[in-house]
Amino acid sequence: MSATKRETAGGGLYQVPPEPSRWPAIGMAVGVHALLLAFLVIGVSWQNNEPVSVEAEVWDLNAQEAAPKPPPPQPQPEPEPQPETPPPQPAPRVAPPPPVEQPAPPKQPDIALEREKKRKEELKQQKLEEQRQERERELAEQKAEEKKAKALADKQAQKEAEKKAEELAKKEDAEKKKKAEKLAKEKAQKLEDARLAKMRAEDLKRVQLAVSANSGSGGSGTAEKSSGPRRDSGYESAIRAKVKGNTAYAGDLNEPGNPTVTFHVDQLPTGEIMSVRKTRSSGIAAFDDAVERAIKASSPLPKKKDGTVERSLEINFKMKDMQ
Repeated sequence: MSATKRETAGGGLYQVPPEPSRWPAIGMAVGVHALLLAFLVIGVSWQNNEPVSVEAEVWDLNAQEAAPKPPPPQPQPEPEPQPETPPPQPAPRVAPPPPVEQPAPPKQPDIALEREKKRKEELKQQKLEEQRQERERELAEQKAEEKKAKALADKQAQKEAEKKAEELAKKEDAEKKKKAEKLAKEKAQKLEDARLAKMRAEDLKRVQLAVSANSGSGGSGTAEKSSGPRRDSGYESAIRAKVKGNTAYAGDLNEPGNPTVTFHVDQLPTGEIMSVRKTRSSGIAAFDDAVERAIKASSPLPKKKDGTVERSLEINFKMKDMQ
């Protein structure tokens, strides 16, 4: 009978060992039974031998001496000689039957063991390889996460650097613009101051010429008074009212003595304020600063009824008038 080949779990072919033949076992069993039967027959025939006859004479030791002696026995005829019976021969000793060797269980072929061992080793190696690949995959994922986090941090740092650079550039531009505006304002102020100085010089020259002309003609000397600027109380009241509306002073306005502050104001023909200069303090710095801020916030100042303005003004601001 040919051995059957089967496929194992590892994918290899497993050869099933052939079944052992039954005829040797049957023959051995028949032989053992034959020996047992012969042993029984010999034992039975040995037990059937005729028993040997034995005669014995019994004496009573307690018999009295006074008893008469029995008569002498009559001579008996001699028995015919019997043929001598041969002593029983011991039964031939039958050797015990040799122990029956049980057939050893069929051993698994070495090739199958090798294949099974190889399959287990391959499974073990495969498991180790899977564990190694799992560790490598985890390390790769961890490195990818670290790389991603680093890229994100670098990007964030770059954005912050760009933002700081942009803010710095804006700040520098604002400072440059502020500086340029300041320079332009200072330049315009200088030009305006020069123009005002020139106008004052021209006015002074005209006044001097008028005075000289009046003196030479024997006049009364009132030309200077007539040519000088006249105070317009309504004009100054309008300016004070506008400045009062822009004054924000948190202190007490009921100070004793009614403190007064005086400012010299230069303005353009349009009423826009060019400069504000404090000529006399009220003694209360917070009040002086509040009035100065209010004057600057009131630009342009109100004009006269004829649409003109005084280019230079000295205005007094009393604390109680700001109530």
